[in-house]
Amino acid sequence: MASARLAVDIGGTFTDLALEHGGRRTTAKVLTTPSAPEQGVMEGVRAILAQAGIGPGDVAILIHGTTLATNAVIERKGARTALVTTQGFRDVLAMGNESRYDQYDLNITLPQPLVPRHLRLAVAERLDNTGRVLLPLDEAGVRALVPVLKREAVESVAVGFLHSFVNPAHEKRAAEILAEALPGVPVSLSCEVSPEMREWERFSTTAANAYVQPLMARYLTKLAAELKGMGLDAPVFLMLSGGGLTTIETACRFPIRLVESGPAGGAIFSAHVARECGLSSVLSFDMGGTTAKICLIDDFKPQTSRTFEVARVGRFRKGSGLPLRIPVIEMVEIGAGGGSLAHVDSLGRIGVGPESAGAMPGPACYGRGGQRPAVTDANLVLGRYDPARFAGGAMTLHEGPAQVALGEHVGAKLGLAPEMAALAVVEMVDENMSNAARVHAIESGKGYDGRTMIAFGGGGPVHGFRVAEKIGIDRVLVPSGAGVGSAIGFLRAPVGYEVVRSLYQRFRSFDVAAVNGLLDDMVREAEEVVAAGSFGAPTTQTRIAFMRYVGQGHEIPVALPARTLVQADVAAIRAAYDVEYSRFYDRPVPGSDVEIMSYAVVVATVAEAAPAVAAVPGRSAATAARVQRVRDSVTGEVADWAIYDRASLAPGAVLAGPAIVAEDETSTLVGAGWTASVTAQGYIELVRGAR
Repeated sequence: MASARLAVDIGGTFTDLALEHGGRRTTAKVLTTPSAPEQGVMEGVRAILAQAGIGPGDVAILIHGTTLATNAVIERKGARTALVTTQGFRDVLAMGNESRYDQYDLNITLPQPLVPRHLRLAVAERLDNTGRVLLPLDEAGVRALVPVLKREAVESVAVGFLHSFVNPAHEKRAAEILAEALPGVPVSLSCEVSPEMREWERFSTTAANAYVQPLMARYLTKLAAELKGMGLDAPVFLMLSGGGLTTIETACRFPIRLVESGPAGGAIFSAHVARECGLSSVLSFDMGGTTAKICLIDDFKPQTSRTFEVARVGRFRKGSGLPLRIPVIEMVEIGAGGGSLAHVDSLGRIGVGPESAGAMPGPACYGRGGQRPAVTDANLVLGRYDPARFAGGAMTLHEGPAQVALGEHVGAKLGLAPEMAALAVVEMVDENMSNAARVHAIESGKGYDGRTMIAFGGGGPVHGFRVAEKIGIDRVLVPSGAGVGSAIGFLRAPVGYEVVRSLYQRFRSFDVAAVNGLLDDMVREAEEVVAAGSFGAPTTQTRIAFMRYVGQGHEIPVALPARTLVQADVAAIRAAYDVEYSRFYDRPVPGSDVEIMSYAVVVATVAEAAPAVAAVPGRSAATAARVQRVRDSVTGEVADWAIYDRASLAPGAVLAGPAIVAEDETSTLVGAGWTASVTAQGYIELVRGAR
């Protein structure tokens, strides 16, 4: 009977795989194939199955995460998309909410809509804010758009009408007409993709869903067929941005929910490690080949959000991207990975990223034609990598091209030797990541005192101790399998789905029956999606209301009882709002009524029970395998660093920095003044100032 569980995470540079079978874990990394991502996936699947000594038929489930949807939006390589909307509202996508992310920039660049104006088409229809029909849908007007859509070779259509989140009848009828006239052209409805108030966000999310839908449907269908062709007939699940898993069918309908699927797996991985080790306050630090992701996790749960921006035109600037209203794990993501390219700007400052060398041609040291220096080149020149063991020995790094690239593009412009240019590049990327972490904590109203950093990804353990020093963290944990942490996180994620709907209510006139009816419909929708992949596993249910004082502009989430509400619950929910509001803003506002804008229901399979925290093993001095010349990024001095083989380190082993713990998918740097030990779980724990 098939029992193996396989996870595949496509990144910008590497495709990571993790397989669990018979109590053992096997991991692998292969280069991503950007022009045809399924090729890299298939290569990795064949490699990891051979490594584990099992066949395709032994795989019981495959869980997949991909950056394809995100990249399609960022690179503007999605389908030719049209938007059908209410007459008079075709420019909502361009006007947004008229806010400026930099009010003093007279030459500000705003994000351009995914749908150009000539493909934003209007029809006569109108609902009021309660869903009452003011003007019936002009069905002849919808049919009149068909010749235009055909002439413009539109590949996907988004439909977004005013107030359709309350009454979807007009959108659904328009979809029926378009589907009949344009067979094979997918239609995304805002009442299904993002049934919430705020037209700009709803229309933007629906347009983005339509924009990536043909690409993702083709890719997922092709991948499933190729897997089946090799004999892997197991069900395939996709990682959602909110941290749950869903079926290929649901992913093909709502591919916009996959935009943060890879990073979400990393956050789930960190939360699982935190639960294993009894760490209630951690910072998840995931540095891969193209980006670094930072996420705060408290009480073993990552922060979540209902809003997300993609394709920002102002680097790290909130409000400079395309808004999406989807469930996401909240994190900051910056262009700081192993493949991030270094340059010197017109003011003589070193910059790193966001442009990346990717997998092709890759950093100069890959020997695949790359001419510009990347972070991996700098780490290699500093002596941090074993050229023969990089990516598990799947490829050999070449220091000569790295030296040349650093010397030509950085050193020559600043009068630095290649080695010092490498040091500057590494210090700059560390500072970029540290600054992003500081801003994220401030925006979240939290700090780093007492937090443990969980470092993973190919670059996380390499840069972890230095980033920790910069933001004031004294403890870093590097789990086993850190190099493919996001893929392992996929294996820990529950099958789950979130449904969000809007129903305006005030506590002074709260309609318990109407709210119960809405929540019951939402529960049924979520349970239908989850049932397709839960295989009868028990599920949990979470209900949330998004509330604000009347007249305020933003809501805060408040938990609701996961059952039918009764009138007595209204006062308790209002009291819970006051508690949450005080937590955010110090004190409530007496006498003000509260309005509920929308509701969310999450149904998910029950998470694994947290294991008992293992006892601390007896400590013993570790034995180094060899020494290696490394340039310290803090002092700039070159010295012999002890190199340890992670596979040979037993629980309780202790070593002092400066040192490197090498393994197949990454290396853990132990800086001067840090001590590393191996925990009972086999994790590497770095503590600053300990002996």
